[in-house]
Amino acid sequence: MSIPFIDLKTQYNRYKSEIDQRVLSVLEHGQYIMGPEVSELESQLADFLGVKHALACSSGTDALVLPLMTKSLTAVDAVFIPTFTFFATAESVSLAGGTPVFVDIDPQTYNMCPESLEAAINRVTQEGRLNPRGIIPVDLFGIAADYKRIQPIADKHELFVLEDAAQGFGAGYFGQRAGGIGDVGATSFYPAKPLGCYGDGGAVFTNDSSLHEELISLRVHGQGHTGDKYDNIRIGMNGRMDTIQAAILIEKLAHYAEEIELRNNVAQRYTHRLQGVVETPIVPEGQESVWAQYSVQVANRDEVREALAQAGIPTAVFYPTPIHRSTAYKSLGSENSSFPVSEHVSTRIFSLPMHPYLSEEQIDTICAVLVQTAKI
Repeated sequence: MSIPFIDLKTQYNRYKSEIDQRVLSVLEHGQYIMGPEVSELESQLADFLGVKHALACSSGTDALVLPLMTKSLTAVDAVFIPTFTFFATAESVSLAGGTPVFVDIDPQTYNMCPESLEAAINRVTQEGRLNPRGIIPVDLFGIAADYKRIQPIADKHELFVLEDAAQGFGAGYFGQRAGGIGDVGATSFYPAKPLGCYGDGGAVFTNDSSLHEELISLRVHGQGHTGDKYDNIRIGMNGRMDTIQAAILIEKLAHYAEEIELRNNVAQRYTHRLQGVVETPIVPEGQESVWAQYSVQVANRDEVREALAQAGIPTAVFYPTPIHRSTAYKSLGSENSSFPVSEHVSTRIFSLPMHPYLSEEQIDTICAVLVQTAKI
């Protein structure tokens, strides 16, 4: 039998009675959009991260777009993002009216490189075509970006920091949890995420109460707070959360800390077996990963992936094309820019099965194929 890349079926079976009861309760009360479970989830998410406010919404992309909408971005406003990440990070800037400016990554963590960030800000400032406005670091593969170095750069240039914690929600960072580190944070509850629902969903996190009030309005077509749903005081979106997804997340959040621990156990076994076989992931001192992915580098990626596939072991490549090379952003002229780390990593990296329920036998099977085929 093949080894699942993620194992939502086993997870569901473990929590089946709780999840089923929650879903049935929504079916019974019939408030399918923004029902009482949504506010219950928001309260629990805020407590988990240690922030004042959590705002549940319809997707991880909307969770990025909503706070960007409060910035009134125009096409001359630059928001700096890593080029090695999922397309939605850049897309959210464009959807909110701004222009993404790409930054290279750190070769060990794969997160935004502070030196590349500083250089990009200085270049944009000197060129004078764009106005630096903000930074979106991404907590890639399960670990938080280097906020201890990024935040001083943001402060120096008076830029906002929007934390994209879609892959790192809840990861430990010097006593904080990812999602609650930046000026405002966003996450995704896409099913494949470490904390995922059974459809689309997302959330925004902030300690700023006035921002939270604005986000509430933007989430539902810019409604006012008079109780009149047709009193639209700004342009917003349809970013409401499905109540069934909130109900599912409440039950899964209750087990999330345990699942993070199990994911770390899996990662430790991988790393122990694969040291010197592949280039294994690194978690910086003072941080903890939630292991959205266990990503490794090899020189002969296609050969290794084919051998794993023949053994019934699925893999995935995140990300074969840095965003600056995407067709959608050719107009920015960034495809000829130099992002050497992102370019190099994109040709070598791939991800192994990662979920809390991988057995030692399954891990041994995966690692045995890598030992036989991998070339660093």
